[in-house]
Amino acid sequence: MGAQLRVYKRRIRSVTATKKITKAMEMIAASRVVKAQRKVAASTPYAQELTRAVTAVGTGSNTKHPLTTQAETVVRSAVLLLTSDRGLAGAFNSSAIKTAEKLTERLEREGKEVEIYIVGRRGVAHYNFRERKITESWGGFTDQPTYADAKKVAAPLIEAIEKDTAEGGVDELHIVFTEFVSMMTQTALDDRLLPLSLEDVAKEAAPQGEILPLYDFEPSAEDVLDALLPRYVESRIYNALLQSAASKHAATRRAMKSATDNAGDLITSLSRLANAARQAEITQEISEIVGGSAALADASAGSDR
Repeated sequence: MGAQLRVYKRRIRSVTATKKITKAMEMIAASRVVKAQRKVAASTPYAQELTRAVTAVGTGSNTKHPLTTQAETVVRSAVLLLTSDRGLAGAFNSSAIKTAEKLTERLEREGKEVEIYIVGRRGVAHYNFRERKITESWGGFTDQPTYADAKKVAAPLIEAIEKDTAEGGVDELHIVFTEFVSMMTQTALDDRLLPLSLEDVAKEAAPQGEILPLYDFEPSAEDVLDALLPRYVESRIYNALLQSAASKHAATRRAMKSATDNAGDLITSLSRLANAARQAEITQEISEIVGGSAALADASAGSDR
C-alpha cells in the first residue's frame, strides 16, 4: 500500500470516529431540549398566578416598595448575564455577551455605573480574559437549572436593589438571556427586571381587557408585597434560566448536526481521493509489469540471435 493511500485511510478512520461523537452529542442535546421545554411549560402556570397576585396587590393599593419604586436619578445599574458552562453551542454565548456589552455601553453613555453579574463559566471566562470586573458569578447548573439555583442568583440582586446607592446598592436591574423561540431560532435579548413596572405587569397578567378581582390584604398590602415580590423576581430569573438552557441545547444540537454533516462530506471526499490513489497505484503496478514483460521479451529475443 502506498504512503498516500495510508494517509487517506488514517484520516478516514479519524473523521469517522469524530462523526460518531458529534452524532451522539446531537442526540443528547435534542433530548435535553425537549426536557427543558417541558420545564418551561411546567413553570408557566406558577409564574402567571404569581404575576396576577403581584398585580392585584400593586394596583389594589397605594403601597410603595423598593422593588417597584423608580429612582429619580439612576446612579448605578446591575446587569445579569446568562451564559452556559460549556461550549460547542455555536453563537449562543457570543450573542448573549454581545447583547450585554451593547446594553452596558448604552447605560454608561447615559451616565450610569454598571455592575456585572454573570451566570455560566463561559461568560465569566470572557470577562476575566478581558480583565473586566465581575461583581458576582455563579456556575455549574446552566444545563439543568433548578428553582433553588434561581433563588441563589436572585438573593444578592434583590439585596442590592433594596440597598441605598450610597451604601453600594443599585437603582435598577437588567437581565440578558437567550429566549427560546423554536428549535431553529433563539434570540438574545435584554429586559429591565427591576424596579418592577406595575402597569406592564398588569398588562401581562390581564390581557385583552380582563378585569382583575379586588382583594383585602392580611396583615397588610405592604407585608404581602414583601413576600410576593422576591418570589416574582425569582420566578422571572428561573424562567430566563430555563429559556437559556433550552436555547443552549438547541444551539448545541444544531452545531453538532452541522459538524456531523460536514464529517460525512469530508469522509466522502477522502474516500474519493483514496480510491483515486488506489487506482493510480494499480495503474503504476500494471505499467511496471508490462514494462518488465517487454524487457524480458526483448532479452529473450536477443539471446536467441
